[in-house]
Amino acid sequence: MLALEMIARPFLLPRPPRRLAWLPGALLASMLAATAAYGDPATTLARAAQEPRAAPSASRRPPDTPPYGLREDVQAYMRTLSALDPRLDAEWLEATLGQARYLPQVTRLIMPAATPAAKNWQAYRDRFIEPRRIAAGAAFWAEHEQALAAAEQRWGVPAELIVGIVGVETFYGRILGGFRVLDALATLAFDFPSGRSDRSAFFRDELTALLQLARRQGIDPGELRGSYAGAIGWGQFMPSSWTRFGVDFDGDGAVALHRSPLDAIGSVANFLSAHGWQAGLATHLAVEPPDDPAALATLLAPDIRPSFTLAQLQALGARLPQVPAGDLGLLALVQLHNGRDGAPSYVVGTGNFWAVTRYNWSSYYALAVIELGRAVRAQRLLDTAAPGAAPVTTER
Repeated sequence: MLALEMIARPFLLPRPPRRLAWLPGALLASMLAATAAYGDPATTLARAAQEPRAAPSASRRPPDTPPYGLREDVQAYMRTLSALDPRLDAEWLEATLGQARYLPQVTRLIMPAATPAAKNWQAYRDRFIEPRRIAAGAAFWAEHEQALAAAEQRWGVPAELIVGIVGVETFYGRILGGFRVLDALATLAFDFPSGRSDRSAFFRDELTALLQLARRQGIDPGELRGSYAGAIGWGQFMPSSWTRFGVDFDGDGAVALHRSPLDAIGSVANFLSAHGWQAGLATHLAVEPPDDPAALATLLAPDIRPSFTLAQLQALGARLPQVPAGDLGLLALVQLHNGRDGAPSYVVGTGNFWAVTRYNWSSYYALAVIELGRAVRAQRLLDTAAPGAAPVTTER
């Protein structure tokens, strides 16, 4: 998830209609306060593998419609939630969703690019495996060495992989996202733009997860900031993933992924373990692809999902210079493009490579995470062996 910085414009709310006076007191008070105080969300950030932009016309909702608390569809949603979950009482829901505001920039960012750029692994890699991020990763590792070691011991996930994910996601906490999560999720839940596959149901579920999480942990959802898609904290977890995989790893009695790097470390490791991470298994292997186009097409057909045994890969002409001992399980031939003119790169992904892609369904993302973690580990070894040693090179 690469951070994309944008400057958001203030969203000007319309004058409250007369029927505001008929609303429940809590909702009326929260909306009037928000109308007076709501300002520019300032700097906004998005995931690396999701950097799409689109024209303002991508949204089907004009900017002069009522706040979400006034919408009949939102009121029906609140009634349903209140009936299904006793913790989400009507008054609290009214006060909370009464704060939610439509963000037009969110509907633009969620859209695919009008003219997509050619995929380029080398360019993608260079955005992450670079000196400043490596140095920040080494400092993060030094500061949280005990927690990283404890996570590796408990879940079997190497410290370098956790460090790689946190580095790609948020530059070690420097870029956590500037959108108010409540607004981003409400916008995508109730005003998902036309022009692409409708994912409003997914974001409505994430909004529900956010509300349940906030109620359960006593968090004010209006205070949470994150990505345009609603991802939160050092590890950029969606609310449902926070609920399912979040870990209180600092022992303070709360899972606080928005403010605790230790909780993020444990939660990232728990997430990967829950998605099939196998301790001791390599993530990927070097490979020379088959020369035969038909064999190559056969191996690439399942995309990044492990689908072939080592013997099947080799029978189809894939050549692996080094094969570690032991059972590798099912494997995938992974192709990474290098622009329109460059020759593709290839690796063989194992079940652990697949596990990393469960965090973000992208082979480019997974390999960047892995390579950043390795570069940080190398820098960390230099730092501990000889302080002041030359930084790790980023040359390939």
